[in-house]
Amino acid sequence: MSESSQYPTAPFGDWDGSPATARAMQQSLASQVRLQDDFPPLRLIAGVDVGFEDGGSITRATAVLLDADTLELVGSSLARIPTNMPYIPGLLSFRELPAVLQALGELPGVPDLIFSDGHGIAHPRRLGIAAHLGVVTGLPTIGVAKKLLTGAHDELDLTRGAQVELRDKKTGEVIGCVLRSKDKVRPLIISPGNRVSIATAPQLVMRYVTRYRLPEPTRLADRLASRREEKAAARRLSGVAE
Repeated sequence: MSESSQYPTAPFGDWDGSPATARAMQQSLASQVRLQDDFPPLRLIAGVDVGFEDGGSITRATAVLLDADTLELVGSSLARIPTNMPYIPGLLSFRELPAVLQALGELPGVPDLIFSDGHGIAHPRRLGIAAHLGVVTGLPTIGVAKKLLTGAHDELDLTRGAQVELRDKKTGEVIGCVLRSKDKVRPLIISPGNRVSIATAPQLVMRYVTRYRLPEPTRLADRLASRREEKAAARRLSGVAE
């Protein structure tokens, strides 16, 4: 059963579509982010990721819902909608969030925590997609990014679980951490989105890292969003045909 009523259908209110207004909205929404641990016992967790089709004209969002204890897949969904704006650095959530919300609304339950590909507060205006998602839904969220968007950090040890603080270059404010999820692999940029503290966010990420670099919720969503599952199936069929 869909839980779509949980999620807003107009997440940007009366936004006029301009980048300047979007940046002003980010600054306002960032003040609503809650960086204290305020999440229930975890029963269901979700992962969301976004890809694009047809030269970027279609936004493709995927969401997966997992049992928080066993990591068994409870459900998954895929939403395709027309892309509403071009890529503008720092405004990714305005491009991707409508599809993400639609995909979440098609899951068979409401997650207690969402892991989002992308940034939480590790963003120039402290409102990456994970933070934006957390504010508009009211749900606990964590940003799991593969690349640094802003901030500076010290050198990171090569061992699994090593982490260093990510700080704003000008103010020194801690905005997340750089986390080595596996030995000698490229680190992840972890930052809370909403209702999770800076200290707890990497702990929750590591709880759900298994054999791979990414935690299972975003790893599975990433596979679906990037269409790797479809491509792998096509290769297998091609091999059989040969």
